[in-house]
Amino acid sequence: MDSTLLILSGHTGQVVKGLRQSVTKRGLRGAKRKTLQGVADYIYRNRDRMHYDQYLAHGWPIACGSVEGACKNLIKDRMERSGMRWTEEMAKAIVQLRAIYLSGDFDAYWSFHIEKDQHRLYPDHWSVVLK
Repeated sequence: MDSTLLILSGHTGQVVKGLRQSVTKRGLRGAKRKTLQGVADYIYRNRDRMHYDQYLAHGWPIACGSVEGACKNLIKDRMERSGMRWTEEMAKAIVQLRAIYLSGDFDAYWSFHIEKDQHRLYPDHWSVVLK
């Protein structure tokens, strides 16, 4: 069975073992050794997130390049800027706002937000006129 099917079947340990054995048995050196060892290390470090057999059994989607690219654009690029420090609550709020902005729905959301905030602050005395 190829490595992709083994990972999708929940056998990440076998893939890591196979990659490491391949490095040794083939006597790889230099860039090839570094690449295979890097892949094995990556899979090993992330094995707790790679229960694809369970995800698929539940009908949950698994990541693909476009999803990972969207996550990088939506989250990583914003959250990992120099000097940034985030609590989990604030990070979630920023991610939600960024998703709304990137989807092109920010103006509609912001009008909704202002209206709800005004009703909360001034329930009997304020009404918002939306453009």
